[in-house]
Amino acid sequence: MTGDLYVVATPIGNLQDISFRAIETLNKVDLIAAEDTRITKRLLDKYEISKKTVSFHVKNENFKFKSILELLLDGKNIALVSDAGTPCISDPGYILINQARKNNINVYSIPGATSPIAALSISGLPSERFFFEGFLPKKKGRNRRLLELSNINVTTVFFESPHRLLRTLKDIYSIMGNRYISICKEISKLNEENYFGRISDVLSSVEKLSSIKGEYVVMVAKEGYGEK
Repeated sequence: MTGDLYVVATPIGNLQDISFRAIETLNKVDLIAAEDTRITKRLLDKYEISKKTVSFHVKNENFKFKSILELLLDGKNIALVSDAGTPCISDPGYILINQARKNNINVYSIPGATSPIAALSISGLPSERFFFEGFLPKKKGRNRRLLELSNINVTTVFFESPHRLLRTLKDIYSIMGNRYISICKEISKLNEENYFGRISDVLSSVEKLSSIKGEYVVMVAKEGYGEK
């Protein structure tokens, strides 16, 4: 009999934002495949969970999935976690899930926090429909992709790192226009910050910061939103 694979959502900031079911699952599995075992250890220590962990990240998933798949086929129950939020959303995991499905292994979602939805819920922008882009291309195809996104008639959600935030905001302004925008930084953490308004005003505020740190969710309203 094969084991089961559990895709477990973990907190995106505040360690209290985890479900009872997630804690129960992490306690009962045989192994935890973690994006960064050091970060996962902090969560496990807080809830006194003593389980073996193995690293499973973007640089090793193309070959590491094979050993994890073998364990599942041997009957081991395994939990997949990312550093924060729901695995496989701009995080490693797709290859493992895909192969588990192809081998008729049960895959269960243990739902919880995910930063795009958390950010969208407090953005102040229309959220009945949205498009999740994830990270923009770093170089090649970046402007072309933004031009394509400018024609999508819904709120668009991006991820961005601190060292590229200013560049991304300037590129969005240049290509998509002076739309309404909402930015969430470090959701649920002590240094959480939120910005809302025309992108020109938000950009001006961000440019005045002495330093830009943390992880960001950037949401851009559809063209024409907020016009009278």
